Amino acid sequence: MIHPFIEFTLMNLPHHASEERDYIAMRTLTVVRPYLAAVSLVVIGLIAYGCGDSATVSEPAALGNLSVSDGTLEPPFTPATTSYIVQLPINISSTTITASPQVAGDSIRIDNQAITSQTITLSSPGAEQSITIVVTDTGTGGSSKSYTVQVKRAALNGNNSLDSLGISPGALAPTFEAGVLRYTASVANGIGSVTITPTLSDPVATITVNGQPATSGQTRSINLQGGGQITTIPITITAQNGSTKTYEVSVSRGPSNNNNLQGLTITPGTLDPSFRANRTGYTVDVGSGVGSVTIAPRLQDTTATMTVNGAITNSGQAQTITLNPAGQDTSIAVVVTAQNNTTKLYSVTVERAAPDGNNNLQSLTVNRGTLVPTFGTNTRNYTVQVGSSIGNITLAAEPQVSTSSLAIEANGALINTQPIPLLGPGFTTVIKTRVTAQNRQVKEYTINVVRAALNGNNNLRSLTVSPGNLTFDPDDQDYNVSLLSNVTSVVITAAPQDGNARVTINGQPSPSNINLGAPGPETRITIPIIVTAQSNETKTYNVTVIRAALGGNNNLTSLTVPSHTLVPPFSQSRARTDYDLSVINSVDSITVDATPPTGASVRFLVNGAASSTNSISLPPGPSTTEIEIFVRAPNGTEKPYSITVDRAAASSDNNLSELRVNGSLVPGFTQGTLDYTVNVAGSVNEVTVSATKADSNATMAVGSVTVPPGTPMGQTTVPVSASPISIAVTAPGGGAPKTYTVTVRQGPPTPTVAPDLIEADDSCEPDDTIGGDPTKCNTGTSKDDNVTNVTTPGFSIPSPGDGVTPKLYVDGVKDDNSTFTQGILRRSTPFSVGTYSITYTLTNAVGESDQSPIMMTPQLLRIISTPPPPPSG
Repeated sequence: MIHPFIEFTLMNLPHHASEERDYIAMRTLTVVRPYLAAVSLVVIGLIAYGCGDSATVSEPAALGNLSVSDGTLEPPFTPATTSYIVQLPINISSTTITASPQVAGDSIRIDNQAITSQTITLSSPGAEQSITIVVTDTGTGGSSKSYTVQVKRAALNGNNSLDSLGISPGALAPTFEAGVLRYTASVANGIGSVTITPTLSDPVATITVNGQPATSGQTRSINLQGGGQITTIPITITAQNGSTKTYEVSVSRGPSNNNNLQGLTITPGTLDPSFRANRTGYTVDVGSGVGSVTIAPRLQDTTATMTVNGAITNSGQAQTITLNPAGQDTSIAVVVTAQNNTTKLYSVTVERAAPDGNNNLQSLTVNRGTLVPTFGTNTRNYTVQVGSSIGNITLAAEPQVSTSSLAIEANGALINTQPIPLLGPGFTTVIKTRVTAQNRQVKEYTINVVRAALNGNNNLRSLTVSPGNLTFDPDDQDYNVSLLSNVTSVVITAAPQDGNARVTINGQPSPSNINLGAPGPETRITIPIIVTAQSNETKTYNVTVIRAALGGNNNLTSLTVPSHTLVPPFSQSRARTDYDLSVINSVDSITVDATPPTGASVRFLVNGAASSTNSISLPPGPSTTEIEIFVRAPNGTEKPYSITVDRAAASSDNNLSELRVNGSLVPGFTQGTLDYTVNVAGSVNEVTVSATKADSNATMAVGSVTVPPGTPMGQTTVPVSASPISIAVTAPGGGAPKTYTVTVRQGPPTPTVAPDLIEADDSCEPDDTIGGDPTKCNTGTSKDDNVTNVTTPGFSIPSPGDGVTPKLYVDGVKDDNSTFTQGILRRSTPFSVGTYSITYTLTNAVGESDQSPIMMTPQLLRIISTPPPPPSG
């Protein structure tokens, strides 16, 4: 069966191999059946034409599709349209343009690069950039077509207007228009706040309401000023480009009609009924003795005013009101005037009680003795017994009611001050307390104060001697007290049985200090103690103190040298009194603690010279010091003790016990090893060396830091460039120092400069235009784009310095066999087609640095195949 349409596929095939890249172009012809024979003849002719080459039917080169990842392509793509614009909104900074040919196999170059997509980045609003896309027929026709795409990013907007402005409650005047900036609104006095709702014309603009940030369409509540005042509300819009515009709404709040009180208090007394703002009439009951009250009204609305009994009064201000006489009422009027001049009257009636007839005492007390009987309101007569020595008394009386008054009388005389003087011993003082009620009725309370007669008691209650022991009996009048030989004075204390009696000790008041004089032979002294009764009768007690004679004990009770040991150890029973003591060289003084018996004393001689202290300085070692201790008994006899102190010679130790650095010493520290090294990273600029002396009394220098005797450790921090660092130790005994040395070896620094593809290996398509220079690059290609078809390209790096070797890293993997010659670093094996991350490191005898920055300007290394040759004629 013959079909009405027949399709032929013609293939352009190469007839021999060559280095040129050949492509198979597929073309399809659709032929109507009546013309089948003619088409067959044409095909036969095409096959026969040429030296065995097949004929090709070509279509003109064109793009089959053009798209962008962000933004809008204008106009929409068609193969015939060659100029386009991509509009990016302001918040989008980049888009990727992708092109594909209409005929598979045709080549595409974007800005003369053999790529089919490219990302355009516009860093700032309003920026724009164009690219050129060339599609080329790779068949025999060799035709090309160029397209231009211009990418534009929207500029910043300058719209700082409102689209709408609402207020609630109330209405704007005039009605809102974007170009009108000033508005007014009126609200009732009871409105304390309004809400403002602004909506932006441009949603990217920003807005503040009354100075606070807001969002478009957001409702903000604004508190208003008091009644009768205007509140101005600013609304400021800042456009995207920074320009501003301020709208203002002035809200007028009406005057207040509030003429209520918030509170009403009165002192003394209580309002009846309790206060409420809508309750205007009150009464207050006070006692008859209350002559005035204080009233304090508070306003609900501070814009209102008020008067109290016609006097202008501030809110909360207390006003004192004088009351009518007892038994009469007093009216108080509080008038509140609102801001709109409406008034309200609050009235308070103070009912003052009639005069009181209460003339009773609530309490009656005295500070001496006790009331007999116990106080009672209805008991009028009392008795109080006091001693003969009591010359006055204080009375305290309190009426049952404060309106009563008091008057006190003693032996018929009115008393205005306390205490009340009493009659002499053996006599009675009559004290009357008269209570007068508010109604003038009088009640009298009487106290008879009976003062005792004078006492004849002249006995002692106690007698003591200090120091000393005495067993006291009031009926024994003579005592003997024995004292030690070293007592030079005694204190005698005597107290009478009757507190009104008087006591003298050797003519002086008790207690009395009696001087016995210096110790010596036995001493006897008799001290008289005379007791005089209140009736002037006397009794004499005698105390004889007997002081013993001085003793002859001159033996030490202990002898020690703290932190050291005497040889032999001290013993009181040892017949000999000489001792030896050996100390090391670092001991330059000792303390000798010698304890004498009671009453004895000690003195010191050091190498025959008297010493006022028991702290003894020792001469430098080796040395011997003779210390003599003389013990003097109370009777003056002395006994010698001696200590021979041998101080050792100074140490010859000039070793270290420890050496540390911020790193690892090589080799590890030992006292006999003098030379060390420490390796540090290239980023380390200084090291800290610390050394500890084997003998803390040695002298040491750590670098330039001197460590004196007595300080065991020292350290210094120095730059790496100061290496080597010396530590010199001089023994306490002097001599040549021992010197330790630390040498710091620094690793290579981390490179800060990325490798750069050398221009000679950054290939480009040669200029093949008519009259062009083939040694230069074709338009759209360059020698500095990191795109090359050289498979073993060279990379330039800064000179690494002596003893430092660079190594190439490809995609983070080290090429141990990479070479470095004349400042050029090369990989040991060729690159394949693709994209690579190129870095390098530096290595010296200490170690290897971190990797350098990645070569990525203008892009990562990209290896491509050999570009096609220029079209043949």
